[in-house]
Parts: sequence; structure tokens; C-alpha cells
Amino acid sequence: MDRLLSQLPNMNELIGHAIFDGIGRERVKKAAREVLAELREGILSGNNDKLPSLDECARLTLDRIKSDVQSLRGLINATGVVLHTNLGRAPLGMDMLTTAAEVCAGYCNLEFDIETGSRGSRYSHIEPLVCELTGAEAALVVNNNAAAMVLILGALAAGKKVAVSRGEMVEIGGALRIPEIIVQSGAELIEVGSTNKTRISDYIDAVENKGAEMLLKVHTSNYEIVGFTESVSASELAEYGSSAGLPVIYDMGSCFLVDQEQYGFRAGEKARSGVVEGADVICFSGDKLMGSVQCGVIAGRAEYVNIMKKHPLTRALRPDKLTLSVLESALRLYRYPDEAVNRIPVLAMLFADPADLENRAQALAAHLKEALQGWSVEVCQTMDEAGGGSLPNVRLPGWAVAIRPSNMSANELETALRLGSPPVITRIQDDAALFSPRTLLATDEDSLVEALRYVKTANDKE
Repeated sequence: MDRLLSQLPNMNELIGHAIFDGIGRERVKKAAREVLAELREGILSGNNDKLPSLDECARLTLDRIKSDVQSLRGLINATGVVLHTNLGRAPLGMDMLTTAAEVCAGYCNLEFDIETGSRGSRYSHIEPLVCELTGAEAALVVNNNAAAMVLILGALAAGKKVAVSRGEMVEIGGALRIPEIIVQSGAELIEVGSTNKTRISDYIDAVENKGAEMLLKVHTSNYEIVGFTESVSASELAEYGSSAGLPVIYDMGSCFLVDQEQYGFRAGEKARSGVVEGADVICFSGDKLMGSVQCGVIAGRAEYVNIMKKHPLTRALRPDKLTLSVLESALRLYRYPDEAVNRIPVLAMLFADPADLENRAQALAAHLKEALQGWSVEVCQTMDEAGGGSLPNVRLPGWAVAIRPSNMSANELETALRLGSPPVITRIQDDAALFSPRTLLATDEDSLVEALRYVKTANDKE
């Protein structure tokens, strides 16, 4: 044991190895210390009866350095699910990120009015744009849509009774439920109607007989009630709220800032419709159908939004310069809808023509057949999804490349691709791995081909 301990490489000798040229000394020392400690522990425990050479120790140390990689990293989404919650929802593309990088790499005028030289408001960069695009009088942004509901109710409904349809008692991610948000805000929940049927008369009863002081509509963005159903539209609720002198809040969940029907897409709502239909305050997510950064956008009548701006929660929930710079870039694109549809990845993916997707799938298949000779590579029709709790039960006709390896299972291929660099995320169907061009960015396809080629080559050698 003592003999082996005395033969351990000297730290200075190890970190001075030529294999580490160009790597920071502190990084090498940390990894080398860990490798030597493990070798020493192995000797003391009796598990090591032979030591690796200096060169082998250097390679072990280099492997340790390479394993210290960024945990949050980019990957290729080949699933056909556009707003994949586990994969970061909306891909931002370079248009929004380029401007954000220019703004955030140094200092910026986040809360500084350049014209007057005095303190400004971080919301001034986005409020005029949100108002222009939604038709609202005023606007505010917080760090996500759940936070938007917390702020709206905390600022406007504390100590008041809020009427909500039983069919709209949604639970969003992380087991957070609308009733819990209402209680947390200090308001009292008044349930109206039944799970499957709610009429305007139910709201009237809640106001006249149960003392409801605010009317809340919540879009069921992550589920759908079908069959024997009835619900109250935003316009009908707003009309009654106006006649009763009560504020109407509409949590739209996820919505578009363009007229999606103009681009042949029949599902979803427009943010502007919530304002046009008469809701006093609306809120929606920025990283779902809007296709931008995670945030919660609040818009509506100035008298209510101004109350929220002064509420203590606003500071706790405010977005930072990175969020605001990306959001402003997206909002400026939305002023020109055709540009937005072409340059915001989520819109391009959702509105993609199935014929174009077929052509892309055929082109990808041709490259893969050349790279994966001996494997089955076919083009097939699929039904993709919007995902992200945005358009439940809306299926998107698409195309995919189905791969069936000859010497490994589709599940084994999925695992190998997922553990590769970059990771490739696919889905399994009918014993085949499917690769949907809908969710592949322009820069993904070459990397995908190389990832598959690498897996096949490695598997062929075994």
C-alpha cells in the first residue's frame, strides 16, 4: 500500500502535462486533485493494486474537465411538439436574441430616460407596444402568467369576493390552482355554475345573492370540456360586468398577437379580442403562442393597471433587462405581422404548410438514407402538437422521417441520441424513431444527420 501511495503522480508533474495546453490552470488543478484523491482512496481501500501511468492519469483528468459542462444547454427537438414545456417552450431564434445580446452585454437604459437624463421606467420600453398590439389603455409585464394572476388579484381583489365558473378552476404547472391563487391574494372565491355548464344567470346570482365584487374568466388552455356543455363568453361576461359596475378580468392563458386565421390557422384566440370584447384587464403568457420569452403580459384599462403598478408585489415580480429586451424585440416584430410569422419560430412552426413539411421530410430522408445505409428510413404522415398547455386537442397535420435501425431497437436509438452531444430528442411510434421537421430549426438538420451517423458508426463497431 505504501509503495503504491509513493508512486502516485506528483501534482505539479500531472498538471504540467502537455495534454492540458490551452486549459486554465485552476480548472486543471481542481480536476487533477479529484483524480488523485480517488486513486488514493482506491489504494487505501484495497481496490487499487495497480496505478495508471502518468499519461493515463492525464487522460482521466482531461475527461473530468470535459465532464464539467453547462447543465442547461441547447438540444434538438425532433418531437413535433412546438411548445414543449420540458424543452423550454418557445425557441427564440436569433432575431430576438441578437438585439438582447447587444442590450445586455453592457449597460443599458433600463430605468434611465436618455432624453431628459432622469430616472425612467422599465415598463416604458414595452407598454406602448403592448397597447398598440392589443388595443389596451395601459400595460404591465411580470415574470410569468401565474405571477400576473397573483398581482391582478392581489392588487384589485384583496378582501373582495371573486366569481369564477367551476368549469374554469384550472390547475397549471406545478400543481398551482386558480382557487389557491385567489385565496393567496386575500380574496374570497365564489364558485358559479357547474363543471360542464355555466350561464350568465349564475354570475348574476353570485353578484345579487352572494355579494360577488369581481368577475373572473379563465381560459382552459390545458384542457377542454366537451359534450353537454355551456359557458359564458368574455363579451357576454363583460357586458354584464359593465352594467353591474364590476370589473371583469380575463386570464387568456395563451393567445396570439397576430390574426392567426389570416394565415389559415383556425384555433386559438387573439389577445386583442379580449380587450375588444370588453374585459377590463387581460393577461397572457409570453412564451407560449406569442413565441417569446417567459413572462406574463397584463393589459387593460389604465385605472386598474395603474393600481397594479403601485402595488408592492410589482417590484417582487418585475422582469429583468434580459426578459424585457427579448420581449421588446418580439413586440416590434409583431407590428409587421408577415415579418413576425416568418421570423418568430413558434409562428412559423404552427402555421407551417403540410406540403412544405412533406418536402422538408423528403429532403431530410434523402440525406439520412445516404448516411444510414442498412437502416430503414421512410417518410410518414404524423399529427404534431402545439404543446405547452396552449391548444388542447388541436392536432397539426405534419410529416416525419421514421427510422428503424437494423441492429438496435428504436428505444436504444432514442437513448443514444438523447445522451449525445448535442442531445437529440425524438419520439417513438410503431417501433420507429420519428423526426419531425416542424420543430427542427434551420441549423438543426446537419447536426441531426451527424448525430445519427455517429450513433450508427458506434453501434456497427460493437
